[in-house]
Amino acid sequence: MHVRLLTGGLAAACLVSMSLTGGQVAAAAPHAPAARVLTYDAAGSAEFRSAVDRGAAIWNESVDAVELRPVAAGQRANIRVLADNGWPRALPTTLGNGTVYIGRQAVEQGYHTIRISAHELGHILGLPDRKPGPCSSLMSGSSAGVSCANPYPNAAEKREVEGNFGGALAGRAPAVRAGVLVD
Repeated sequence: MHVRLLTGGLAAACLVSMSLTGGQVAAAAPHAPAARVLTYDAAGSAEFRSAVDRGAAIWNESVDAVELRPVAAGQRANIRVLADNGWPRALPTTLGNGTVYIGRQAVEQGYHTIRISAHELGHILGLPDRKPGPCSSLMSGSSAGVSCANPYPNAAEKREVEGNFGGALAGRAPAVRAGVLVD
């Protein structure tokens, strides 16, 4: 651990702050680390394109450590999304990389396309199936039944993805205590 004494104007500002707060010094507010950006190519997702985009948006709304973006023209995507006539599935190659299949078989049986998309993207983000499971668990997949339309990860699933991609502790701002910068 490195400790540096604050000097000049910054030290004076700390002392003024301490006198205004009765001697209490709050730690500097942590700043959020930059999200790891993963790109996806949904050009082959056919009629499921809007469901794929919405599934990616749901993950973006739900976690801070990773962001899913459509791939730019001419670039190679981390995630390829395809439509086929089979059952939905994800084939991760490494964390954050792989291929997702939005299978028409599940859609024909009544499963919701946005839930399918978010669930399969969850596999690419490192989450396993959790079957059987309730509708409140995105990774319960088909075991929640065709009436389940919940496309959102629960708190435990969000925490797991945050942990997989660095989480809230990465990139913490150093704390200031009693005029000393601790980093």
